[in-house]
Amino acid sequence: MDALELIAFCAWCFAVALAGGVVGLVLGNIRLPAVLLVASHPAAGAGANIGISGVAALAAAIVHVRAGRINWRLFAWMAPPSMVGAVAGGYLSGLLPDTALLVGIGIVLVFFGIDLLRERERAPRSGGSPGQDLDIRAAVLTGAAIGVLGGIVGLILGSLRMPALLRYVGEVPARAVGTNLSVGVCVGIAGVIGHTPGGVDWDLLAIGSAASVPGALLGARLTGRLSERQLLRAIGAVLVVAGATTALQALV
Repeated sequence: MDALELIAFCAWCFAVALAGGVVGLVLGNIRLPAVLLVASHPAAGAGANIGISGVAALAAAIVHVRAGRINWRLFAWMAPPSMVGAVAGGYLSGLLPDTALLVGIGIVLVFFGIDLLRERERAPRSGGSPGQDLDIRAAVLTGAAIGVLGGIVGLILGSLRMPALLRYVGEVPARAVGTNLSVGVCVGIAGVIGHTPGGVDWDLLAIGSAASVPGALLGARLTGRLSERQLLRAIGAVLVVAGATTALQALV
């Protein structure tokens, strides 16, 4: 990267981490297109991106730990299967052709964008009071499945795990935010390990992490001060555009 590319990349990583920290997400799916533009190849870029997400999640999670917004019992059940899935997904990504990987990443990004733009209520499970009657089986199954998908495309997929925590597991939003980020730290570590055989852009990982940490810390401190619905709508629109662009890169 030349100096201008480096500055732009760092600024984008900071901005993404800042926005994500506010709503309990690291938004690796927003950062991913920028990483892919400067990466040596898609699989190495995906590995670097999931590592950056893990570091950003750690920075934000520290703030949420201090605020008491993490359900450690739920974390203990969800993190291990998520890590196993991420390692498996990361290994599989190194076996996929670059074109297939880019198309897959694009489809996932578009899906997330449309999902965020949809208006819907995030109701707790009907089996009990929010945060009390948790579905641990749902936590294990969704953790493993999201881990595999995230490992393949280079994302910790907090944006997918969050609705799973709220809808299927039954956690309350405040603790879902911190728990989601904490599990994301583990997924990020496992994802990098899984991507190592296929190669990881370590320089990008280091640069992106250094730029993301300040943004994640500041964003986590701002949680609740901005309209989550408005922010998620903007993110959804960007994801649709980014996903379509990424998929087209593989077809042109």
